[in-house]
Amino acid sequence: MRIIINGYDLPGRYSCGSQNQVYDNVHVGVQVKRAPSGLVRGDAESAQWAIDVEVVANDTSTDFRGPAVQGKKGDRFVYLTWGHVDNHGGFEMFRRAKLMLNRIDPAVVSSGAASGELRCRVQLTDKFGAPRCARVDPPAIEWKTA
Repeated sequence: MRIIINGYDLPGRYSCGSQNQVYDNVHVGVQVKRAPSGLVRGDAESAQWAIDVEVVANDTSTDFRGPAVQGKKGDRFVYLTWGHVDNHGGFEMFRRAKLMLNRIDPAVVSSGAASGELRCRVQLTDKFGAPRCARVDPPAIEWKTA
């Protein structure tokens, strides 16, 4: 199944952080294994990523697998990783957001698996105006089928 992640309300590209550490040239991407993929500038109008996920269902549970899937069985998620991009293209991660796959309505997962596509809409700025981090819960995230 393909998961399309649509990010909106990005926090901006410059001066993100606290008094102790300020990050500029902020970008966000999907973490694939340990590396960021599909980096998008923090001041972009929107962001979109497509990842392939295998849905493995049995009588009692549904599991997810794939290069962008993180976590242990029963607690799978996808990371959106935030970082500073330096002048040489190097990426220094400073926070991550967890898109929890095990919290998606099972009926939505089944429908997405049948159609081959699941869509996620996620707000990328938190209530403080910073890049969203930690576990992302509704209303900042919405899962649906195509």
